[in-house]
Amino acid sequence: MKNLLRVLQYMKPYWFLVVLNMFFNLFSILFSLVSFAFFIPVLEILFKMREPILSAPDPVTWSNITDTKILTSNFYYGIEQMIGRAGDLQALLYIAMIIVVMFFLKNLFRYLANFFLAPIRNGVVRDIRNELYYKILILPLSYYSDQRKGDLMARMTTDVQEVEWSIMSSVEIIFRDPITIIAYLVTMFIISPSLSVFILILLPVTAFVIGRIGRTLKRTSRKGQQKMGELQSIMEETMEGLRIIKAFNAIDPSNRNFQKANNRYFQLMTRLYRKRDLASPLSELLGVIVIVIVLYYGGNIILSPDGGLNASVFLVYLGIFSQVLNPAKSISKATYNIQKGAASMDRIESVLSAEEVIVEKKNALPVEKFESAIVLNNVGFKYENEPVLKNVDLIIPKGKTIALVGPSGGGKSTLINLLPRFYDVSSGLLTIDRYPIKDLKIDHVRALMGVVSQDTILFNDSVLHNIALGENDIDKERVIEAAKVANAHEFISQLPEGYDTNIGDKGIKLSGGQKQRLSIARAVYKNPPVMLLDEATSALDTESERLVQEALDNLMNNRTSVVIAHRLSTIRNADEIIVLDKGEIVERGTHDELFVRDGIYTRLCKMQSFA
Repeated sequence: MKNLLRVLQYMKPYWFLVVLNMFFNLFSILFSLVSFAFFIPVLEILFKMREPILSAPDPVTWSNITDTKILTSNFYYGIEQMIGRAGDLQALLYIAMIIVVMFFLKNLFRYLANFFLAPIRNGVVRDIRNELYYKILILPLSYYSDQRKGDLMARMTTDVQEVEWSIMSSVEIIFRDPITIIAYLVTMFIISPSLSVFILILLPVTAFVIGRIGRTLKRTSRKGQQKMGELQSIMEETMEGLRIIKAFNAIDPSNRNFQKANNRYFQLMTRLYRKRDLASPLSELLGVIVIVIVLYYGGNIILSPDGGLNASVFLVYLGIFSQVLNPAKSISKATYNIQKGAASMDRIESVLSAEEVIVEKKNALPVEKFESAIVLNNVGFKYENEPVLKNVDLIIPKGKTIALVGPSGGGKSTLINLLPRFYDVSSGLLTIDRYPIKDLKIDHVRALMGVVSQDTILFNDSVLHNIALGENDIDKERVIEAAKVANAHEFISQLPEGYDTNIGDKGIKLSGGQKQRLSIARAVYKNPPVMLLDEATSALDTESERLVQEALDNLMNNRTSVVIAHRLSTIRNADEIIVLDKGEIVERGTHDELFVRDGIYTRLCKMQSFA
């Protein structure tokens, strides 16, 4: 129920459509009941079961409109007047035509109710998907270190689709069928209070049985969605690492691992479908049992001298009651679906409610330009309880190039990730132009910085849109200039459609050096005052490295730069080299100063035959 209410909150923007849906549902129910009412005189005319009303009854007024005897008398008196003027057969034809018109109006209003329901169903699912995607965008990077990408993708796709199929497909039932049941039950109470009370005792018993199965369905469904997330993770990892799987002859183990996970999912979903498929036959069996009991009990009332119920009214009563069973069964089926969808909504909600660790202050200060320096004062950082940086003191002056070197795992990438506030420092203070970074607008801070990383991230789009990423109004001349600075214009011009060429998923149509130069062109186009370069020339061949290094030199010209490099030849001319080891600064200075100290830096240089 909690998750259903959560979904219903998304309907607030569509409240007018909800009102229209309920309005037309009410009219559909009204014409349905009126059409059943006209069956009573048809039966009584056919079987000559009623004594005629000789004098006109009291007219219906606002004061007696709730008096069922007056309403019934006026209804029958009007029918008898019609029969008296037209005869039995003609009157029967008129009534039959009225019934057809009533059923036409009933179904017309039902269609109109569904017509206005369609944008509600699709709109709510669209809004959930939009909110989930935006949440994925703004959650901190630390959130994804504890999550499997395939599982997150399953929540954004499979789980949202499950909400659409399971919960939103039940919205029509939620809005229509309870009102239908109430209206029919009220009519049944008017016809026979004693018989209706008996029915009300039976219905909760069936609801209890169905509810018990629904709760087990939710538990099984939640497990099934988790297993689907695991399957998607395995498939994604397989596609990402297919080259390695083949190289190490790991096809059979990988296949066995997938089949094992897939078999667990198969077993869970088999149990799930068996429970779900129990809903329809169980509710039908319970419905038949209730009808048989009602027939027996109603028959006793008809056969009793003081029963107060004749056969024609009882037949119509059964007809109305049969109309109660269908929405009751629909509600029971909807209960199963909602329980199944609730498991998916739980998984979606766990993402939507995830804590945004990187939070911008309400009155955060704007920062339009970089004027003096970025300062790290006694900065510490840890992932959960694992320290990564300790007591880091560093000044990055405007216009200078600061290089970070050291053994793997020393904290170099973590330090760079603190500057655009991808992570927040655990201790100490990080300032930009003397302002604490936490006091500044996050978007403004990131606008000051351009990032070129070792793992080049490109998107399945054109060269133009990859270079001008995030821009609405793209200046193509600026894009071309940026590409020239990055030594990329020449190879881009040779592509089939030039700057409009689609580069494929993750830039698969380009070589490693071309990808990196495209990434540098993107940073040049942004034209930030501070550049963050994370091993941008690693894993490149000699020719590609030369072209990329020239592009980097062009990029860093007249800019503040923080550079991580394993190939120390790329940072020889840095203004200051910082050596990080186990999260601490152990050496600092220029290349010449550090090389003569015979420390970690010297050892790294000698290992690369660099002197």
